[in-house]
Amino acid sequence: MDKSLATAVFESLASGVRLDVYRLLVKAGPQGLVAGEIGAALALPPTNLSFHLKALAHAQLVSVVQEGRYQRYRPNLALMQDLIGYLTAECCAGHPEQCAEIGMTTVTAPGP
Repeated sequence: MDKSLATAVFESLASGVRLDVYRLLVKAGPQGLVAGEIGAALALPPTNLSFHLKALAHAQLVSVVQEGRYQRYRPNLALMQDLIGYLTAECCAGHPEQCAEIGMTTVTAPGP
């Protein structure tokens, strides 16, 4: 993965709505979800959802296929794995196996 693609992915996920959509699709797995299922699960109106799905597709985070009247969105799980690899490639001075101990800690968001 190159820096420009990583930046595009992070910019796309910087929206709370798009992050929610992507996490929902990752949870659904390779079969993905049709747009109506995504909208219903996240209580998003179709026009709002369409805008966010288009941004995710532009960043290559999701793919879309037409199924009759519906559009099915699938997460690009390979890209997600590439991004994780990109972020951790230099972990612990190039020894990512040492990062297993670090991964055991939980990071929480700061409070209000």
